[in-house]
Amino acid sequence: MSLVIVQKLSLSYGKKALFEDAALTIGPTDRIGLVGANGTGKSTFLKILVGQVHADEGSITFRRNARVGYLAQELQSLPEGPLVEAVLSSVPGRDSLDERLTVTERLLGEATEEAEQLELATTLAELHEERDHFDEHYGKHQAERILLGLGFQLSELTKDTTQFSGGWRMRAALAGLLLQDPDLLLLDEPTNHLDLPTLAWFDGFLKRSRKAMVLISHDREFLNRQINRVVSLEVEGVRSWTGDFEDYRRLRSEEAERLLATQQKLEAKREQLQAFVDRFKAKASKAAQAQSKMKQLQKMETVEVHRERNTVGFSFPPTTQPGRDVVTLTGIKKAYGDHVVYDGLDAMLLRGQKVAVTGLNGAGKTTLLRVLTGELEPDAGTVKFGHNVKLGYYAQHHADTLEKSRTILEEIMELVPDKPQSWVRSVLGSFLFSGDDVDKKIGVLSGGERARVALARLLVKPANLLVMDEPTNHLDLDSSEALIEALQDYDGTLIFVSHNRSFLDALATHIWDVRDQKLTPFMGSMAEYLAKLDAEAKARDEEGQGLHRSNAPGKQQQSGEKERKRLEAEARQERSRKLGPLKKELEKLEARIALLETEQKTREAQLADAEFAKDYGASGPVFAAHREAAQDLERALARWEVVGSEISALG
Repeated sequence: MSLVIVQKLSLSYGKKALFEDAALTIGPTDRIGLVGANGTGKSTFLKILVGQVHADEGSITFRRNARVGYLAQELQSLPEGPLVEAVLSSVPGRDSLDERLTVTERLLGEATEEAEQLELATTLAELHEERDHFDEHYGKHQAERILLGLGFQLSELTKDTTQFSGGWRMRAALAGLLLQDPDLLLLDEPTNHLDLPTLAWFDGFLKRSRKAMVLISHDREFLNRQINRVVSLEVEGVRSWTGDFEDYRRLRSEEAERLLATQQKLEAKREQLQAFVDRFKAKASKAAQAQSKMKQLQKMETVEVHRERNTVGFSFPPTTQPGRDVVTLTGIKKAYGDHVVYDGLDAMLLRGQKVAVTGLNGAGKTTLLRVLTGELEPDAGTVKFGHNVKLGYYAQHHADTLEKSRTILEEIMELVPDKPQSWVRSVLGSFLFSGDDVDKKIGVLSGGERARVALARLLVKPANLLVMDEPTNHLDLDSSEALIEALQDYDGTLIFVSHNRSFLDALATHIWDVRDQKLTPFMGSMAEYLAKLDAEAKARDEEGQGLHRSNAPGKQQQSGEKERKRLEAEARQERSRKLGPLKKELEKLEARIALLETEQKTREAQLADAEFAKDYGASGPVFAAHREAAQDLERALARWEVVGSEISALG
């Protein structure tokens, strides 16, 4: 049974239609990656599902009693009070259960008749059982485990939520959502406020879940690890694909090639029929045939090929070479009040290095970049730049500090007044600002659009040292990939902070691990460093489970463990029973698809021969066979996707 059914969904803002007759079904184990360019409506779609935005038309039907949890990009609310209590209060039903217990206990104390006392005692026992079950799944031990996994310290669990920064409050909200364990989890860029160690834990936590999820993320690697299905917001509408993001790209590319080939064949057929009509329509002996060909022309199907959206595409210009020692930091000290971030930090950045600065949130990663760029003065120590170093700096807050009253064009022209406007327009065009778009005021732009303007500022003022703090946070997936490609070809020196593992894997040649007021170069590859973080995440998870074990009665825990193993064994047997026939059908479908594709390639090679195509007596049957096989192939591929989806759902 479907968890959610979306039918004929339409939503427009002015002349811009985000959705038109969109349809989607979400199953109870679907792990969906929602992808699309900035502005296509990904976040809006999640808000429609939770009722924060109302569509113009259409319906959304949820399975009865389905529970939905939603994490927006920006924190909306968090209860005040001790951290653990705030997280516990996010689970619906706790307060009403406590109230029913209190009322029942009071009534039992006041009851005088034996029958009434027996009835109330039975109710009270049932409520206590319900409360025990509630505490086991949504209780304090589980809340503590999740909070520790998300990077909070034991000493912080009783700290008031008002004392945490915005990023940590977002983590607390995420903890509350994970504790609820809803049937459908809606996550809009959930990793934006997570450091790498916490991301490793969060990644593992989500992978262990068997509940449905819709995930928006600009991190391709994270997305691929979590999903078994992609829903894409395309020019032609809302589409669904089986597999991860790489499968989606491949399947869509193959579909585009098939559509284009079909369109070309139809055009060739259309031209052939039209040529016959034009040649013989005036000949009495051929008039009937010409009329027949005309009817065929009128009945011929049309094929719409994909209309792809424009994507960001740019490259950093060649840079002038600096000296070998690009930046030297000596004896850096920095504190915020009593909180000491660095005490005697020494580091050296060399020409050509691409350094990832990693560590827990609050360890001082951003502080280090701000000190390095001169945006923040150290309390002690020196920052020395090498010969001929030209600095470029991108930070999250830079996109929010652009002059809102200026147009995009004015914002960039102000940096390079000596450059012709046509050159600046060409640069902005590579960031998807073309035509009248460049005259938009900064104040009306979305977060992603402002991020692209801030990146364009870097491009027009070439730098041989780039300092970047979370550069992908407000970019869609395609823009993030374009930035990665541009930085891979960048010939300067790069130092950056990012939680995006795709970004890290592709770019980092060196790692600076920031912790305990120090900076330690990690002597190993990024893969080895990430493996180290995974091990630390597992250790934190075990620490959280240890809190529960220390408070749980041994026999009850052993009983629960036996029951869990029994249920898991039954689930495995049932899964094996269903998987066998599906896998056999999948093998047959793949063999059938391979045969059809081979035969189609042979026919296409024949039809590509102009002389053969002109001889309709010979080419006609080949055309007919090609059309029939195309339909067979489409049906086989459709069934292959269904079977693949069913296999994925079974694990």
